[in-house]
Amino acid sequence: MNTITLVTGASRGLGRNTALSIARRGGDVVLTYHSRAEDAQAVVAEIEAMGRKALALQLDTGHVASFPAFAERLRASLRQTWRRDTFDHLVNNAGHGDMAPFADTTEAQFDHLVDVHFKGVFFLTQALLPAIADGGRIVNLSSGLTRVSYPGFSAYSAVKGAVEVLSVYLARELGNRGIAVNTVAPGAIETDFLGGAVRDMPDLNKVFADMTALGRVGVPDDIGPMIASLLARDNRWINAQRIEVSGGQAI
Repeated sequence: MNTITLVTGASRGLGRNTALSIARRGGDVVLTYHSRAEDAQAVVAEIEAMGRKALALQLDTGHVASFPAFAERLRASLRQTWRRDTFDHLVNNAGHGDMAPFADTTEAQFDHLVDVHFKGVFFLTQALLPAIADGGRIVNLSSGLTRVSYPGFSAYSAVKGAVEVLSVYLARELGNRGIAVNTVAPGAIETDFLGGAVRDMPDLNKVFADMTALGRVGVPDDIGPMIASLLARDNRWINAQRIEVSGGQAI
């Protein structure tokens, strides 16, 4: 039986790459998007062109009150498309960047980061837990900036640190169902994160490249395939780990 993976925020960036990488390995994918419906459907079309099944569902991961209705929509979609009531893997990828010095960070910025990156991950996973198959996997996305510091990311990194702690507790509490939970922490990546800052600003790109042992910043193809490999059936004994995928950033 093919696996079904739910990847949040998969209309672009690392989420898109992860969804496509899973499909290349023979998995089916449910992807969520916030507002980019056309981009999400384009990812679905790419996956279907590989001979795999895929569908896209709208979800605001910062709106906890919407999660019960989303869980019902997901169950209905699983029954209709796969004739199943469960899916196998959850990848909590959706998020955004917000860079500001600690002294200038507003409560609104802080709350939005918490709502999307921590509160959303916590309660979406909780809402979907009955639909995750026993023996399944959960991957939560964090950041290399929880290990090293860079000015302007105090709130973002603190919230990602909370996700890392949550992952360990989920691994402990869900172990009796055979569900493995890990955190993947990318380093600096050339995506449209922060408006494409690392990708489009040569000076900033060089700053991160110079602090990376392999001499460059990452690209989505460095991350998506790694997450797909972590979800593979023969990669079953990694649990409660923070796995940094950064090319050796600041070592």
